Amino acid sequence: MKALIVGGAGYIGSVVTRLMRTADHQVVVLDDCSTGHADSVPADVPFVQGDIATAAIVLADGRFNAVLHFAAKSLVGESVGNPSLYWRTNVTGTRALLDAITQHRVPTLVFSSTAATYGDPETVPITEDAPTRPTNTYGATKLAVDMMITGETVATDLAAVSLRYFNVAGAALGAGERHAVETHLIPNALGAVAGTKDPLTVFGDDWPTPDGTPIRDYVHVLDLARAHVQALTAATPGEHLICNLGNGDGYSVNQVLSTIEEVTDKPVPHTIGPRRAGDPTRLVASADRARDRLGWTARLSLREMIADAWEFQQSGRTIR
Repeated sequence: MKALIVGGAGYIGSVVTRLMRTADHQVVVLDDCSTGHADSVPADVPFVQGDIATAAIVLADGRFNAVLHFAAKSLVGESVGNPSLYWRTNVTGTRALLDAITQHRVPTLVFSSTAATYGDPETVPITEDAPTRPTNTYGATKLAVDMMITGETVATDLAAVSLRYFNVAGAALGAGERHAVETHLIPNALGAVAGTKDPLTVFGDDWPTPDGTPIRDYVHVLDLARAHVQALTAATPGEHLICNLGNGDGYSVNQVLSTIEEVTDKPVPHTIGPRRAGDPTRLVASADRARDRLGWTARLSLREMIADAWEFQQSGRTIR
């Protein structure tokens, strides 16, 4: 299979690129490196540095069987403060990509979507039939892209899969998180342990959960990469399949911190602050459809996510 990986120099895209190469697929990476890193692309993989509009030129250069789309702005706070950037990049950019896919008759698309499309869910675990009511511009732009893809599958017989998930962690195949602006719990907690980041603030320890801290869904980046690769063969012409990815149970903030302490053999510097307004108690995705349609389940544990992320951070390739 020959695939164009848009956003393949980013965290998830770079792991997917490596996984595709281990299976002897032919891949090309397109990334503008606004948040990704050129040195995350393996030396033997053709790399085009350019924005998403460049996809039309790349796709014209050879027959591609699939596009995997990871390119997006993804910071919730930034999306609220600068919505035009998110609509322009995530939605207008993807519209250009879809036009290029149609023009060059690429039969399959796998889109890295988000569980933020659901907003504050009524029931947990969240299924794909849950109402989509995003509470920020980031989630709204991703939902808009999903809606565009649905229309495209009807009009052009495109085979498309969107994968929705919450938190990704870990490192694999020599690639890991290298965000200049980091908002995720695990890398920030590991940074606090290493002394490269400030101590954490845990937002409340009086939640209605077994240990008083909120529960979130985490998936190892290698498990996530497997889902994207498996989606390539599960895609059906004329269908837009949407699958949630998750571990089914979630982990509390205290579980994450205690596991980090076990892995690193060091305490996580942190303080307890008040709850943040709008934070839900528990966010967990149901992965039943992914199991049934993709043959996918999460295999790797929280401990493995943290151990792999810690090893990658200790290698010195993280942004400091």
